[in-house]
Amino acid sequence: MTTNEYRQDFPILQTKINDEPLTYLDNAATSQKPQAVIDAMADFYAHGNANVHRGVYTLAAQATDRYEVVRDQVAQWLNAARREEVFFTRSTTDSLNWVVQTYGEQFVTAGDEIVVTVMEHHSNLVPWQQLAHRKGATLKYIGLTADGQLDLADARKQITAKTKVVAVAQASNVLGVTNPIKQLAQIAHAQNAILVVDGAQSIAHMAVDVQDLDADFYAFSAHKIYGPTGVGVLYGKYDLLSQLTPAQFGGEMISDVDWQTTEFAAIPERFEAGTPNICGVIGLGAALTYLQSVGLDTAQAIEQRLTKQLLTGLIAMPGITVYGPESPELHGPVVAFNVDNVHAHDIATGLDLAGVEIRAGHHCAQPLMRYLHVNATVRASVGLYNNSDDVDRLLTALESVKEFFES
Repeated sequence: MTTNEYRQDFPILQTKINDEPLTYLDNAATSQKPQAVIDAMADFYAHGNANVHRGVYTLAAQATDRYEVVRDQVAQWLNAARREEVFFTRSTTDSLNWVVQTYGEQFVTAGDEIVVTVMEHHSNLVPWQQLAHRKGATLKYIGLTADGQLDLADARKQITAKTKVVAVAQASNVLGVTNPIKQLAQIAHAQNAILVVDGAQSIAHMAVDVQDLDADFYAFSAHKIYGPTGVGVLYGKYDLLSQLTPAQFGGEMISDVDWQTTEFAAIPERFEAGTPNICGVIGLGAALTYLQSVGLDTAQAIEQRLTKQLLTGLIAMPGITVYGPESPELHGPVVAFNVDNVHAHDIATGLDLAGVEIRAGHHCAQPLMRYLHVNATVRASVGLYNNSDDVDRLLTALESVKEFFES
């Protein structure tokens, strides 16, 4: 029995599924929450609930302070140059749509190019696709190398003097690869384009330094990093943010409203219209504190060991196709695969009977599925609370499911 001292921090892992121990391997979709996050959110509603940036009474001031402390936490986590470069949204999807609705609407014109990769999640593809349709711009794609990594040589061909935006995931939610963000930033900036980074699949698994990456915008969701759903983060370079008109209007994003004109509040408040998800932001702060206490290096070591065990087991199993690099050194904690002649959903249903929870489908990446010539894949993804027993249960259950369909 392989233990993991962090499992006890996550109460849901005591749950049974179909009378079997819960083996949760769908961390790429959402992570489970430690008790520290659950407690912080319950404490806010029980003892600290008030609206932020409004009241002068004690409870409101305390709520505002707690909310703003998390902004500082996030700015430090990302190594933003200043705290004003961070503001809160509903999700990664919301953040990326915000960039499209502000920067895209203001600066992309007919004849411009928008460059994405074939591995993008729909959240970092569909908004740009729709913007291109509205503006008469051209949407272009960077392809992959034979082992599923981003093709930098193709990136240099696709990004031209006409390119206005390059939008890319830092890590793929299917292929498990980490993309060369710094090099892409250099290529994009040499053509006077901006770089928009989807950090949903990387934020919990690696150190992120937006200044070192030279990303112009960087988006992620709290629920991918052991925090609650309903909270997203968008980082943007201050000089860029200062040029943008808010995407939403209403309470608390204003400085002064007259009969016919409005003066907006300072950055970042001007981009946070209405009452935010205060409790969710506090939950994000608790999640960052928790992960910091574990240590990102410790979490990475756990995930790398388990990814190697999972890849090795799958590659050794006849009739299995693994997507993305087979080398554990090149493969992050997301592993997509298929079983010959068995639909991914059938595999997932069989694994669920054994208490093994994985994802099956197109993973909100249908163009990538077409690129790979498949309709769907099975996807297992590990987190810091998983252990080798989880991987063993997956591999054992997978053998049984394969035998059932083969017979």
